[in-house]
Amino acid sequence: MKSLKRILLIVLVILAVLVYINYPKLNIISGFAAKNMASNQFIAHRSLETVTSNDHNVPMIKMADVELIEKGAAATVYGLMEREAICKEGVGCILINDDFDPRTYDYTPNRIQNKSEVSFPFGNLEPKDTLFGNVDYKQLEKAIDGAFANAEVQKTRTVLVAYKNHIIAEKYIDGFTKDTPILGWSMTKSVLATLFGILDFEGKIDLDQPAPIASWQDDERKNITLNHLLRMQSGLAWDEDYSGISDVTRMLFLDADMTLAQEKKEPLARPTEIWNYSSGTSNLLSGILRDLFETHQEYLDFPYNALIDKIGMRSMIIEADMKGNFVGSSYGWANTRDWAKFGILYLNKGNWNGEQLFDSAWVDYVTTPTLHSNGTYGAHFWLNAEGKYPDVPRDLYSANGYQGQHVFIIPSKDLVVVRTGLAESPDFDVNGFLSEVIGAIN
Repeated sequence: MKSLKRILLIVLVILAVLVYINYPKLNIISGFAAKNMASNQFIAHRSLETVTSNDHNVPMIKMADVELIEKGAAATVYGLMEREAICKEGVGCILINDDFDPRTYDYTPNRIQNKSEVSFPFGNLEPKDTLFGNVDYKQLEKAIDGAFANAEVQKTRTVLVAYKNHIIAEKYIDGFTKDTPILGWSMTKSVLATLFGILDFEGKIDLDQPAPIASWQDDERKNITLNHLLRMQSGLAWDEDYSGISDVTRMLFLDADMTLAQEKKEPLARPTEIWNYSSGTSNLLSGILRDLFETHQEYLDFPYNALIDKIGMRSMIIEADMKGNFVGSSYGWANTRDWAKFGILYLNKGNWNGEQLFDSAWVDYVTTPTLHSNGTYGAHFWLNAEGKYPDVPRDLYSANGYQGQHVFIIPSKDLVVVRTGLAESPDFDVNGFLSEVIGAIN
């Protein structure tokens, strides 16, 4: 009997220690679950059951219990750490805290979405049927089918291949269509960077000037430029770890103003001495973008008027934080065709149906490898400059996001390839997939 009591006591002590250690993580888990469920339901119009059994069926997150509430979602973990996300027209869903007052939250972008009577990509009518004599369509179909094979491992959701501005193949799993908005995660970073490319083209910013951040002007951070931030080489401390409580998870799931997290970090090195991927840097850039405008409304309108609605990405929405700042690191949604339009804009070096949105030299800028990144990173775009994908042209560059969201741009092949899903390398073989797609084009 005494032995049994000792065993029970030991078990209780172990449980208590585990709860003590993991209790703070519950805030992150329930926060992720509430936010992701609300956005998938409100923006992508997917059901609670579908999101729960697929998107949330991963370690830690599947511990959360989620329910839909009026215009949002709420989540707990074993009844603890309740978090709520509420949804607002124009800015998506916001993970809130107890200080949030929805009655005073009136941030809404003004969008101009004219109906275009032309086909994809320059309009939203169905693509014209175009057959290219140098495309082996059977091999292309085989390559795309391969991306969907072994579904429990690869977890591909959508694929689109555009050649010379024309869709030559696309495929969707059940539950997803050409109209389903998909969270791009860090592909949003590339969209954010493009806004700076537009401002640079308009002569409104100088990338080599110090970042206009007042709190940095009296210490060594005053030497950090916009270029350093776009290249993730500011030298500032940042922990991009999604497995527990870190700088990035605190920012995304606890901070009211996500533009401040990186600003407050101390320097670990001088600019250009190290390369350190940081979602905090992207949201800091979102804050800098905000301060370039006289009013918050102008800031809210700019991404849509200058880029998103300009190229007809009508499904796209960039979600905001509790202070009305765009979460430029992570929260851009668009359907697969609209993500492809973004890639096509870059394939055409900033020219959209005759209008130049950013200088063609901007493409050279974002695709120039950043020091210490081993040729994998430019300026908020990923690169293949050192052959990360050995069977794919070195001029490939891409917008990449968590769980294998990709917009691949391959100028030498006139190709844009979009792939979305819930798994990334090595579960999804990027090199093999792309090499097979390219192999179908002679």
